[in-house]
Amino acid sequence: MGAVKKQQLQPGIARWRFALVAILLCLLAVVLVLHLARLQVLPEEERGYRFLQDQGRARTIRTEEIAAYRGAILDRNGELLAVSTPVQTLWANPQHLKEASAAELRQLAAALEMKPATLAKRLQKYANKEFMYLRRHLSPERAGRALSLDIAGVYSKKEYRRFYPAGEVVAQLLGFTNIDDRGQEGLELAYDNWLSGQPGQQQVLKDLKGRTVQDLATKREARPGRDLRLSIDMRLQYLAYRELKRAVNENGAASGFMVILDTRSGDVLAMANQPSFNPNNRKGATAAAMRNRALIDQFEPGSTVKPLTALAALESGRYRPHTAINTSPGYIRLPGKTLVDPINYGRIDLTRVITKSSQVGITKIAMDLEPNTLRELFYRLGLGEAVGSGFPGEAAGILPSRSRWHPIERANFAFGYGLTVNAVQLAQAYSVIANAGLKRPVSLVLADGQKASVEPERVVEDALAQQVTAMLETVIGKEGTGRRAAVEGYRVAGKTGTVHKVGSGGYAENRYRSVFAGFIPADNPRLAAVVVIDDPSQAKYYGGEVAAPVFGAVMEGAMRLLQVPPEEVPPAEEQLAVQLGERGNKS
Repeated sequence: MGAVKKQQLQPGIARWRFALVAILLCLLAVVLVLHLARLQVLPEEERGYRFLQDQGRARTIRTEEIAAYRGAILDRNGELLAVSTPVQTLWANPQHLKEASAAELRQLAAALEMKPATLAKRLQKYANKEFMYLRRHLSPERAGRALSLDIAGVYSKKEYRRFYPAGEVVAQLLGFTNIDDRGQEGLELAYDNWLSGQPGQQQVLKDLKGRTVQDLATKREARPGRDLRLSIDMRLQYLAYRELKRAVNENGAASGFMVILDTRSGDVLAMANQPSFNPNNRKGATAAAMRNRALIDQFEPGSTVKPLTALAALESGRYRPHTAINTSPGYIRLPGKTLVDPINYGRIDLTRVITKSSQVGITKIAMDLEPNTLRELFYRLGLGEAVGSGFPGEAAGILPSRSRWHPIERANFAFGYGLTVNAVQLAQAYSVIANAGLKRPVSLVLADGQKASVEPERVVEDALAQQVTAMLETVIGKEGTGRRAAVEGYRVAGKTGTVHKVGSGGYAENRYRSVFAGFIPADNPRLAAVVVIDDPSQAKYYGGEVAAPVFGAVMEGAMRLLQVPPEEVPPAEEQLAVQLGERGNKS
């Protein structure tokens, strides 16, 4: 009986326990639901759903920079001179990458064209960092090979790389950018703010391995940089570069440079330098090759300023082109120095002084003029002040001013010693003569594709400028020193210069700088140019032998490119006689 009663009580006790457990489980579920509601529904809770969402975003949502496109540089005709192309940069999180296997690291190094030991050293160097570059500026194909390995911790981002289609032809003028696409030299540096764009920002969703899963939103659009259009005409630039390089090589010269100006606008149409470098691959490039000598280098212009001295003589009113000057006996003594001509030219007129580049004749003119007359004229023509090109490091030159001039200083100044200029300044001075006495500002850049209209400044009387032009034409004639600058079918005006270089002990006897300055066509000028060949080491060194042929070859091609029709050219002496006769009749 007792055993039977005990078996009947056990099921009752089990039901009670079951009910209690069930109630406890239900209460636990309610508590859990309330806790979840507090975390994910109630916004006021300290660690509610807003807190959890923020924490989730902090671990998965990132703000990345959108690279901005750098503006292109073009020549006056729209030809590309510098352009930025999209590339891929690979980077890594060393904290993730160090967990990769040895085989994966070898594969990654091979894809990056890097030695495995080099990659290992870089990982060791950045072991405590979360970012390091693997390889920058890769083509999409090369970057794709590395990314296809799907190695944890390896990522890519879009950047831009600068490319220069013209290579070394215009390298010194353009300059170059660094790996971050910021200007470092030349016009790239001068107009960096203009060319640089404004990077954008975008939000992306990333997984635990740092890979982008989804682009969420663009916070700020990238603003591309503005294009820069130069005054350079690449047709003339190629021509000038080719002939300059040939002259430097043939004459064993240390360097050379050439500038071509549009006399009607003041635009720089060409600016070539030698030696040069390839801005697309600067490995091995020297500082000397990167220098834009046409604007940065200062030099004594030598005999190329003799026509300017003649212009000062004409302005004084005491001289005319046919005024006779006695150069006998072929030399002149000044305190401390004797200046000589190659031969005794005897009694010659002012024009022939320029034709033959007579030191004695120019010295006598200088001694007859007021001491500061020459300096004042040189300054009006643009010497001694920067041309305002905006190019970094542009030289202003040296134009001395003295209260008292020693006789030898006055003589040296008159034939181009004791002052320094850059090639653009000298070209501008000749452009004033070519432009009938009007001076226009020099420009390297066209504003919005068109050069702003600037009224020219009259600095020399029209009639005097034309008289000097006629003198300069005789220099290119059969008896002048610049015969090799002649261009068949066109009247050319110009002047040669052969300048002794300064050495450690003063002027060196056997080191020279060969110079030619001129313009074409003389009767209706379009182009003014200056050629400088520095330190020719072969037998030839005179400006008429080394620099003048470069001018002639370049201008011959330039006249064809600009479609300037040729004309029948009378002898220079006949041109001068006709011009003088016409002015005599008018007076």
